[in-house]
Amino acid sequence: MSTRIYKEVYFDASHRLLHYDGKCARLHGHRWRTEVWLEGTVDPRTQILIDYNCIKKLVEIYDHQVILNADDPMVGCLSEFQDVVVTEGDPTSELLCVLIADQIDEACRMMGLDCRITTVRVWEGATCYAEVSR
Repeated sequence: MSTRIYKEVYFDASHRLLHYDGKCARLHGHRWRTEVWLEGTVDPRTQILIDYNCIKKLVEIYDHQVILNADDPMVGCLSEFQDVVVTEGDPTSELLCVLIADQIDEACRMMGLDCRITTVRVWEGATCYAEVSR
């Protein structure tokens, strides 16, 4: 029998879009809302698919971070003062969906859990989100 769970996690982070012509090319921040759906087989002993706190910890690696394209010249400048999360490509909500889904799927594999991401939705604000489904 397959079970599906849902977890919502918020994080605050800044980013900028290097290859964008508009306001988002400037460094700015968001209160990001992340929704995660997983599906699989619960552990027969614990009756848990995956600990909700595990999902939270995996998403919160972005909390209070600056997220930039690896090619962004700001990476070198900011790295002198703080850690910078770098991405292969502009750190859009679309890309963050894929990164978060990949990180959670990998963690499930590493823990030997029979569960996988079905959907990740990343809200960049109250009115817009990106979603990846598997």
